[in-house]
Amino acid sequence: MSNHEELLTPGEVARLFAVDPKTVSRWANSGKITAVKTLGGHRRFRATEIRAMLTMAQQPRIDQFN
Repeated sequence: MSNHEELLTPGEVARLFAVDPKTVSRWANSGKITAVKTLGGHRRFRATEIRAMLTMAQQPRIDQFN
């Protein structure tokens, strides 16, 4: 991990996806998103990964039209 990589809190990720922060924790527990633990044991999420997921979530899926 780069020393300058932007990390987001569960609350910030939750706001971006319009979900509850507990949902973000469940995603991390199930491996859907990667969490980095701080020295204090708190989860943080790589902004680049979250932004990529947001972009994918906003793209229309071709199979929706079949």
